[in-house]
Amino acid sequence: MPGVFDRLQKEIEDKQAQGGITALDLADLPPVLRKIMRLMLRELQLSYPQLTEAVASFPDTERIPRNDLDEALAALTSQSWLIRIGQGEKAIYKVNLRRKAGSTIASGIWNTLDSKLKK
Repeated sequence: MPGVFDRLQKEIEDKQAQGGITALDLADLPPVLRKIMRLMLRELQLSYPQLTEAVASFPDTERIPRNDLDEALAALTSQSWLIRIGQGEKAIYKVNLRRKAGSTIASGIWNTLDSKLKK
């Protein structure tokens, strides 16, 4: 019988496999979402209290109201930009980065060179 931790680990792995972001995707985000993602990319993981504290430390002109922050976090989570673990004040947010596909160019170059050298 799987335990609570097994179930949570599986949920985390499922959410990570759903997609993620690339650096090029950031340019398409609205300014508020981009600001939050830039903060998250620096830290990779923040709890909700840490997020609200970091946003409160922004300059007055860049500060995000708490309601807007909550809406932005919900949007980023639903779009798989962030992974939320837990609920409410105890939530932890993690950046959902996409895995890079391995390059096949390097192996193709070496195979071509090997075949040329054998001739």
